[in-house]
This record gives sequence, structure tokens and C-alpha cells, in this order.
Amino acid sequence: MKFLKSLPARLLLAIAVGIIAGFFLPKDAMQVVVTVKYILGQVIDFCVPLIIIGFIAPSITQMGSGATKMLTVAIAAAYISSLLAALLLAGAGYAIIPHLNIAKDMNTLRELPEVAFQLDIPQIMPVMSALVFSVLIGLAAVWNKSKTITAVLQELQAIVLDIVKRIVIPILPLFISVTFCTLAWEGTINQLPIFLIVILIVLVGHYIWLAVLYGFASFYTRKSGLEVLSHYGPAYLTAVGTMSSAATLGVALECARKSKYLRKDIVDFGIPLFANIHLCGSVLTEVFFMMTVSRILYGTIPSPGKVILFCFLLGVFAIGAPGVPGGTVMASLGLITGVLGFDSDGTALILAVFALQDSFGTACNVTGDGALTLFLTGYAEKHGIREVSTVREKIPDSGMKE
Repeated sequence: MKFLKSLPARLLLAIAVGIIAGFFLPKDAMQVVVTVKYILGQVIDFCVPLIIIGFIAPSITQMGSGATKMLTVAIAAAYISSLLAALLLAGAGYAIIPHLNIAKDMNTLRELPEVAFQLDIPQIMPVMSALVFSVLIGLAAVWNKSKTITAVLQELQAIVLDIVKRIVIPILPLFISVTFCTLAWEGTINQLPIFLIVILIVLVGHYIWLAVLYGFASFYTRKSGLEVLSHYGPAYLTAVGTMSSAATLGVALECARKSKYLRKDIVDFGIPLFANIHLCGSVLTEVFFMMTVSRILYGTIPSPGKVILFCFLLGVFAIGAPGVPGGTVMASLGLITGVLGFDSDGTALILAVFALQDSFGTACNVTGDGALTLFLTGYAEKHGIREVSTVREKIPDSGMKE
């Protein structure tokens, strides 16, 4: 019964109910469904700029207030890892997706009825304006060492997180259910088996990127990345079960401390930091899903220019993503709608499929943190940064066996 209370379980149930209803509902009932979908979409769209401002600006102030050489290197490493992972899967998308059996015959689709009434809820500002505003406010607060605005931004982040947790996430199952209902009614749902293939492709992408990260860390440090990776089995499984880097943090710290190649002070610094800013698995997943959804719903994959811009900005958004299931895709809703021009159908499909595999993306994120921590250890040794003795709270023995 605990599983049925989880977000993936609720989404699965919502998708199933929506699809079944879409096959049997008459046109008059579908007008109600379309209206509900429209209103919920308006609420989610309104929240997008709030999410951008509430997470990007405070994250910049957090990183800037304690900026050190190691912090700068760590942030750069996390961003580059996420960016290159996104570009890797973008390249794979252009190579693979055109060959998938995706065919949408518009002549066979039924036309959805019009909404019964419109309830427009305009955004407080365009999404790109919110992004620029967030970056400028965050940087200015750091430059001026503004304690007051920094505290305000931190409180704003907590407020927006509550909006996400108490409003956006609770209405997602209903929004996704009515979306799949409309897709089933008009005939688009016939493409659902494609997503099963896409999820398998993304899982392969996870393992390839982990191999790249650990391979690079091994080359840079001249130490065995496999030794570090060998301790990460419990953390990977925990992440699959919790879908949360924060919930997996204790296990990840315990796994990393077992490695003989990772400096303990770097582990205490790097693992908690990367748990919040290094989301390579989630990022590469979203890029491939985005390209697939675009091909299914709109008949084409976005142009390389748009995809590259999306990847560069997604790496920034991932650093400030909220610590909730599906946080990466939630934080990047503005990019999906603003840069790529997706409508509510595209957004709902990405949210649904992303959430269903989010546990594996989180597991890739957590496991990749070990590689970046090994890289930081090598960087500290190469640049003569002495090991710092820290008073660490003892992590209770979890009984994990390797």
C-alpha cells in the first residue's frame, strides 16, 4: 500500500484511468475533460516563472556566499558533466529517433471539442525574463554581499517549494490523466510503446555516461575509478527506491568513505554538494524524452540550435532544481515551453514519462557523484590543497554489505 502512495504509482494509475476513459467517453464528456486540462495547464504555466525565480536566484546566492577555489571547480565539474551528458543524448537522439517507428497520420485523428469556458491565468512575466531576472538578482546579491535580499531569496525558495509540493505535484496526476484521456480519444496514444523503447535507450545512456565519468576521473587521478564505483551498489539501490538524492545522502556518504582513494575531507565537501547540483542522469534523460515527445506530437525534432541552447540552459536549471521527485524537469518547464515551444500536451507527456523512470535517473546522479569526488580529490592533490581535519558526525551503521 505504501507504493500506491508514491508519485510514480499515482501517475501510473492516472495514465491507466485516462487512457481507458479516453476510449469510451462521448464527445460531450470530452468537452469537460478538455476544459479541466486547460485550467490545470494554466495553473502549472503560471507557476513556472515562480519556480525559476524561487530556485535559480537563491541557488546563486548560496554558491556565491561561500565561494572558494574548490567550490568553483566543483560547480564547474557538475555543470560540464550535465552539459556533456545532455549533448551526448542529443546526438544519440538525432541518430536514433528518426529511425524509430513513429508515425502520426493526422487524418486518422479525431478533433477534440473546444473548451467549455476559458479561465486565463497569465504568467507574472515571460519565462526567459524570469531566468534573466533570477541570474541578475542572484549575482548582484553576491557582488554586494546583500544579507537582507539573500535571506529574502532563501525564504522565497521555501515558499515556492511549498507551492510545488502542495499545489503543482498534487494536481499532476489529474492533469496527466486528462491529458492521456485526450490523447487516447483523438488516437495519439497509439505511440505509447515507443516510450518503453526510449526508456531502455536512456538507461543505456546512463551507464555509458557513468563509464565516461569514472574513466575520466581514473585518467586524471591515476587511481582506480572502479574501486570507488565498487562501493556504490547500496547507494544506487537506495536512490532507485527513494527517487531522492537528499534521501540517499547518508548512504552515499557511507559508500564514498569506504573508498581508499577518496580523501575524507573531499567526501564531506563533495558528496553533499554534488547531491544538490550534479544531475547528469536526469538531464540526459530529459533531453532524449524531449526530442521523442516532439517527434511524436509535432512531427519533427527541434532544430540543433534550439536543442543546444536547451542543453546549455538545462545545465544551469539543474543546479537550482528543487529537491523533489522530478525536480529537474519541474525546474525546466520554462525552457520546455519558452525555448522549445511545447504546449500542455508535450509538457504533460514529458512530466509523466520522466517521473516513471525518475528513480533510475536519480541513481545515475548519485553514482556519478563518486566520480566527481574522485576528480576533486585529484585536483586537491595536484594543486597542493592540504587535507583538512573535520569533525564529522558518525553515520550509523546501516548494515550494508558489499
